[in-house]
Amino acid sequence: MIDLRKEMPVLARHEGVWEGRYLLVDLEGKPLDSHASHLECSFPDSGEFPYMQVNTYTWDDGRREEIHFPAHYRDQRIWWDNDRIRGSAWELDSRSIVLTWTRKDLPGSYLYEMIQISDDNRRRARTWHWFVDDALLQRTLIREQRVK
Repeated sequence: MIDLRKEMPVLARHEGVWEGRYLLVDLEGKPLDSHASHLECSFPDSGEFPYMQVNTYTWDDGRREEIHFPAHYRDQRIWWDNDRIRGSAWELDSRSIVLTWTRKDLPGSYLYEMIQISDDNRRRARTWHWFVDDALLQRTLIREQRVK
């Protein structure tokens, strides 16, 4: 198995458990949704996937969703293709990762995400831009802290 920590050192800095809040806003910045997040980013020592992410979302009304995002590695990127998304992520500079993907449940969609991690690896900020049929639809703003 490939040593993904060596191949993608910025991604390796995200290993661990992160908690935060997602805020989905419309084009004018009006809130559309907000929920808590708990993300586990890991690099399994064996198995088919060199990267695994498990996202758990919890809404104030008690709803809960858990999604597993196993990823392959090739061409200096990690790649996802699961029931929900298809896309990839790559390192941009010493603290930034860029992702692009499509939502399989939203025809004509594509999303771009930027992730910036702090120099001390304890905080990160993420933004998503949602496009449908080449028109910007909404944005997601995420602030997280490492808890483990």
